[in-house]
Amino acid sequence: MQNGTERKHVPSADIRQAFAVAMSAMYSKEVPLYGKLLSLVGQTNQRVLENDPELREKLKPTDNLDRIHLERHGAIRVGRPDELRQVRRVLQVMNMLPTGYYDLAPAHLPVHATCFRAHEASELSKNSFRLFVSVLRPELIESDDLRQRATSILCRRRIFSDRMFAVLTIYESNGGLVEAEAEEFVHEAASAFQWHTSAAVSHAQYQEMSSESPILADIVAFKSPHINHLTPRVLGIDAVQSSMREWNIPVKDYIEGPPKRHCPILLRQTSFKSIEEPINFPVEADESENAKQCVPGRHKARFGEIEQRGAALTVKGRQLYDSLLAAAIKDSITPGDGAAFSQALTWQTRWCCIREFRRRASSNAKRGFTTHSKKHSHRLHILSIIRKHSSSYASIFYL
Repeated sequence: MQNGTERKHVPSADIRQAFAVAMSAMYSKEVPLYGKLLSLVGQTNQRVLENDPELREKLKPTDNLDRIHLERHGAIRVGRPDELRQVRRVLQVMNMLPTGYYDLAPAHLPVHATCFRAHEASELSKNSFRLFVSVLRPELIESDDLRQRATSILCRRRIFSDRMFAVLTIYESNGGLVEAEAEEFVHEAASAFQWHTSAAVSHAQYQEMSSESPILADIVAFKSPHINHLTPRVLGIDAVQSSMREWNIPVKDYIEGPPKRHCPILLRQTSFKSIEEPINFPVEADESENAKQCVPGRHKARFGEIEQRGAALTVKGRQLYDSLLAAAIKDSITPGDGAAFSQALTWQTRWCCIREFRRRASSNAKRGFTTHSKKHSHRLHILSIIRKHSSSYASIFYL
């Protein structure tokens, strides 16, 4: 009860929406280049929808077109298991649950990660924002001395404020938050991931950590975690890639993921290159926060990413895609090779053709017919592994 009346809790999806918007506004202010990217994505999405009414109709059943430009995921990095547990408590308020496990050690990164997101389709349709959270693995730091010092530095910091923990207690005791509490929660949650212009370590310590691993420095050198990147959805990633150059945004050399297709599959991503940001390093690492003595430096880690989502594949479909990709890599063909990469990963290219060949395959199977044409055999194999195209694109995400 509150003031003699029943508590009216704000839906978790509404809090999640407010949090995503707050994170985007904060990151756009911290990294103006990201705000510029958002403007470009918004213009591109509007132009695509205006010029492709068929796509607009396909997106209606599963996507709120008013939210198509909003960030679909973000990423932060934490240093300790207890920090991850604190993040879990915070994200639980928004019905964002840990999903999946990603071991990044094979990529020579001293972290592992999980993704926090809503699970129910009804929740995802309201707001699909997810947050990837990486956690430092100290055992992967080669230097024993550096490992101990990094662990000691991390133990001195706190991510969330006392007020945030008080709001969490209210949520956990009552099963929800009223409007004023939800607004305070969003403010405290977003503020915990803001950028700090002063480091928690000396410049010498920062350089030592950077030499070991830039990610180690990105996690340990700051007073709290910060947004590493945010990723809105775009409907025309090739157009944005070209426009980023025209807008003087330092874009990556090529789009990652499958080549451009009439039948988009899986996920395609690009981004602007990591920016250098000024940061002040205390002359002595144990100086108080108010210490005046510091030396200027720069940190490079944060960037802005965009993604275009395509149809999901069945297990067999993914196996075929992976085999074609492996063959291309063996021949030293990468997405940067343009036409050669597209040719190496060639698939059936139009939904109408896929539906027609699926129909023929089904008809032939019922009549006991088979085809000995290599061309048709390959197409029929493709049909057996691509999910039937309905009124919308199925979406899939790979870290």
